[in-house]
Amino acid sequence: MSSMVEIRWHGRGGQGAKTASLALADAAFESGKYVQGFPEYGPERMGAPITAYNRISDERTSLHSNIYEPDFVVVVDATLLDAVAVTSGLKKEGAIVINTKKSPEEVKPQLEGYQGKVYTIDASSIAEEELGNRSLSNTTMLGAVVAVSKCLPADKFLTDVKVSLEHKFASKPHVIEKNMKALERGMKEVKA
Repeated sequence: MSSMVEIRWHGRGGQGAKTASLALADAAFESGKYVQGFPEYGPERMGAPITAYNRISDERTSLHSNIYEPDFVVVVDATLLDAVAVTSGLKKEGAIVINTKKSPEEVKPQLEGYQGKVYTIDASSIAEEELGNRSLSNTTMLGAVVAVSKCLPADKFLTDVKVSLEHKFASKPHVIEKNMKALERGMKEVKA
């Protein structure tokens, strides 16, 4: 199989990790990719740890399972670093993207010896500045993981997400522009 990218999202119920994984799947589909975007359901409730997944490929895949050895991991809530084995199975050639004010070097000790690339972004502050709510950091994290993984061409990705948002928020155009700013900042401000 050629060029499949697998992404695992870690967040808490209500933070939008599932929504972001589905938005990435929509954008990848619009780009002509074969995609899967799905959450792992259990007894989730607001604030409980949740997991969501993406598979993006140039070819059809017969895999229909959770992702145990992801290329990339997105951590929407840094408190999960001490609660969940976020680096479990993460490929050394891949990377982890974490929503935190800390630098990549500062969070490495929390990553159970992970030797791959570590990226951080203060997505909560960006969400507060652009959307007025720190807990809406999923859009910024979506931009960050696309920038890090290069799973989609940046310009096409931005166009496709904007079209999707225009559909979803047709009666709230101010929401579209704010989310696009958060997304673009996520793509630009993620740091290694």
